[in-house]
Amino acid sequence: MKLLLQKSDTLGAFSSALCLVHCLVTPILFIAQASSVCCSASVPTWWKSIDYLFLIISFFAVYRSTQTTSKDFMKPALWICWIILFFAIINEHLQVIHLPEIFTYVPALGLVALHLYNLKYCQCNKGPCCTN
Repeated sequence: MKLLLQKSDTLGAFSSALCLVHCLVTPILFIAQASSVCCSASVPTWWKSIDYLFLIISFFAVYRSTQTTSKDFMKPALWICWIILFFAIINEHLQVIHLPEIFTYVPALGLVALHLYNLKYCQCNKGPCCTN
């Protein structure tokens, strides 16, 4: 909890980067699994659950980062990226409409970039933007 309160941008960037790696590695694992096991294309439940874990961690990181940022544009930018990522992951699991994988990669990369930018340029140390 202390990490989230003091280093929300670091946690958010790390979580979003891991989410991106998870999304990139999944097709490779499917190909490897299909090559090794005939007629089994099922995804392990624990592997699908990781998406939701990343969403939960990134939600709290975005929430905390929006409380401590000194730039007004960062708040909607972080939330928009998170909401797009949320809907992309939910859509991927429910398969409502077919979307290319890029719709998952772009918001994940956006969250990484925004958290790193916020970490470097938008931290407030004193004043009304900070909540202790």
